[in-house]
Amino acid sequence: MSRSTLRLALALATGLVAVSATPLLAEPIAVPVITPKDLGDDDSGRLIVFAQKVEPGAKPQDAVDTSPFEPTGTAIAAVEVSSLKPGRTAIVGTDVDAFPAAWSTLAPGTYRIQAVFDRNHDYNYGGRGAGDLVSPVVEARLPGPVPTLSLDREIAGQDFAGWLAALSPEARAGIEPGLTSVEPLSVHSTALSRFWGRNTAIEGWVALPPGYARGGDTYPTVYSDGGFGSTNDSARASAARTAAMMAKGELPSMIWVFLDHHIATGTHEFADSANNGPWGTALTTEAIPALEAKYRMDARPSGRFLTGHSSGGWSTLWLQIAYPKLFGGSWPTAPDPSDFHDFTNIDLYAPAANAYAGSDGKDRPLVRDDGKVVATFRQFAQLEAVLGPYGGQLASFDWVFSPKCPDGRPCPMFDRATGKIDPTVVAYWRDHYDIAHIIARDWARLKPDLDGKIHLTVGTADTFYLNQSAERLKAVLDGLGAKASFRFVPGRTHFDLYKEGDDRWGLTKTMAKEMYAVARPASTAQ
Repeated sequence: MSRSTLRLALALATGLVAVSATPLLAEPIAVPVITPKDLGDDDSGRLIVFAQKVEPGAKPQDAVDTSPFEPTGTAIAAVEVSSLKPGRTAIVGTDVDAFPAAWSTLAPGTYRIQAVFDRNHDYNYGGRGAGDLVSPVVEARLPGPVPTLSLDREIAGQDFAGWLAALSPEARAGIEPGLTSVEPLSVHSTALSRFWGRNTAIEGWVALPPGYARGGDTYPTVYSDGGFGSTNDSARASAARTAAMMAKGELPSMIWVFLDHHIATGTHEFADSANNGPWGTALTTEAIPALEAKYRMDARPSGRFLTGHSSGGWSTLWLQIAYPKLFGGSWPTAPDPSDFHDFTNIDLYAPAANAYAGSDGKDRPLVRDDGKVVATFRQFAQLEAVLGPYGGQLASFDWVFSPKCPDGRPCPMFDRATGKIDPTVVAYWRDHYDIAHIIARDWARLKPDLDGKIHLTVGTADTFYLNQSAERLKAVLDGLGAKASFRFVPGRTHFDLYKEGDDRWGLTKTMAKEMYAVARPASTAQ
């Protein structure tokens, strides 16, 4: 469930909200925003303002932003705008849709403030991006009046070359040699197009093994899915890195398919969903047959494998459970919760369950680093809600797991204001997507095709506590007498799990060899 491009903050900012023994009434703060740009018909979106307290002499900055990994470090407020016309002032109130508190309660001081117009409603997924408008950073004393912010700059689009250039030299060096051995994937889906009423395709990148063009052999195939925050560009980079590793002999020769599962609502997880549509059906009945017709793949269960990290870990574990006859094994890493008795520290099935606080009234931790809690579930959820209703990690769960409500949107599993969990929605989640529950319920049917095919790896210090849900899944499988492989790597987090010794990609190599041994049991490949 990571946004992979963000690094964890080492400590929360302090002193953002004023605390007083005697409550004081303060005037609400309104932030005026204008733009000189004529956006034509594409003039709606979410208008977000950010404020960050600074000390005298602080270095200049050209951006004020927030992070779910340092949620209280920046105050934000937002409003939906149906039409932003040039020269017309839009007012952003800061007492209602605001986080972590109303701006009128902020600790007095100098703040740097910036406005962003999120025209694509995708801030929660990838932050500010192409087409968004931004204002210069201004300073103001808060609480107090804020000068008019002018959205005078549009963020330009970035092609893959620009995306690649933003990486470190070390990262680029691992990717660039493999770019000539990857091909784009785009398979039109009739099932998804029918659901959405528009042309919809499954996209990604295919990494081919060395010598593929010159030979006639078939190859085992690995289907890989990225974590939350991944894109088609990151899929291309992963494919190129994998191709380069195969060319150096660091991985056995297989065909790798890196899938892009991000859409406007977050990640669709390749699960058939009442809200996102039949993505699992589309992958298994449309995309995979098309790929096996185009490439020399083994095209049999013992030659089809799955792996992915975080949200991609959940999706590739789910695909193995949902289609056990199709795939020969899944190697998920740090998957999102696979047993909803521990949904990142929340037992969704507990009586009067609350997402924000336990029965002792204490806020539930969600993000940890070096043994310290850096964000609670309440902070994460309420920050996401202010940034907008689409694309966030928690909203994405609703879009995948929930039934559709009468308003056409997914029924929320919990109330964003209070944290109260809806047991009716949870019952739907359990019956349709709780992997541990489904395995236990359907084991007699699943066992012949699933036994021995789950190979899960997670760190014992996972940043989002995902090791706990994995432990519960293991207990369920052990109780059934199932064959499964679980690796709980001591001290590893969500972000350094793949490192073995000094090898950044050691776990990838280990899992690839295990897959190859299933596909070619007589092979002596090391």
